[in-house]
Amino acid sequence: MAFVSTKIIHGKKRYYLEKSVRFPGGKVKKYSTYLKGYDPSAAYLPLMSYKKALEEKIAKDLTEASIQSYRKDPIFTELVLRRLEEISTGYRKIRKQLTKKQIDDILDRFTINFTYESNALEGNSLTLKDVTFIIQEEKILKGKDLREVYETLNTRKAFEWIFHHRPKIRKEDIIKLHEILVRDTGILTSYKRFPNFLMGRQVKTTPPEEVEREMESLLRWYEKSVHLHPLQRAAIFHGRFERIHPFEDGNGRVGRLLINIILMNHGYPPMIIRKSQRLAYFNALEAFDHEHPDKLYWFLIERYKGTYEKFFEIYIKYL
Repeated sequence: MAFVSTKIIHGKKRYYLEKSVRFPGGKVKKYSTYLKGYDPSAAYLPLMSYKKALEEKIAKDLTEASIQSYRKDPIFTELVLRRLEEISTGYRKIRKQLTKKQIDDILDRFTINFTYESNALEGNSLTLKDVTFIIQEEKILKGKDLREVYETLNTRKAFEWIFHHRPKIRKEDIIKLHEILVRDTGILTSYKRFPNFLMGRQVKTTPPEEVEREMESLLRWYEKSVHLHPLQRAAIFHGRFERIHPFEDGNGRVGRLLINIILMNHGYPPMIIRKSQRLAYFNALEAFDHEHPDKLYWFLIERYKGTYEKFFEIYIKYL
């Protein structure tokens, strides 16, 4: 947070607006700008203009530092990285414009949309209207499949846990996330004990006896992959996680939430993969299974951009 400091120079009191910012890699840089003519008792509006200019300077420097800190390749080029960082900056600006009530509202709307789309990808038959009612009223709709209702309620609870606890990409948090998502559905809340299979994909999932080792390997890779842009890390993590398929059920829903945990933990907006994109999504995962990650990279880049433009920017437009 920016603050006003006071210095005595040549016997005169001078005011500065200052802010310390942590850059990628952990380095902290201090920003300071002289407040010419600042009167602490009456200069509220001029101070706001200084704050805006300071924040714009910081945002520009952060964008450039981020672009230079991440590894570039034929997909994650400097141009693509710049657009991803611009969206991150825009997302932070949107959040700063919102009141606490508006932030709660936009997160509620996002949760409803994400829950409906993510569950529908797995064959859940509830409509968007059903999902909205169940989440907002926290009631069970008569005549609906109880498992589908619990999947909806549990996804809402999972988002609340994510927003309040800021989980990390580690075994205990992944197991906890899965436990929340499958509560009251009869699904085993630990790594799978029996083999499972992927419908429509020509790849074998990890056998139960190898899941622990494969997940440890994936988590070690994640810890060492800081040179990659968070969206690229999320794509690779998601592809490998879905190929392991560590749980009896709920792997897709856990995996899509883990994408957003990775993004949000690095200050990026979350994304929604819509059921209308189901075929492209599964095709991208299958290409990843066969050591061709480019399709998954492009798919998630487009979903990231699309969610920001068609959800967050639209929301602020109609306030």
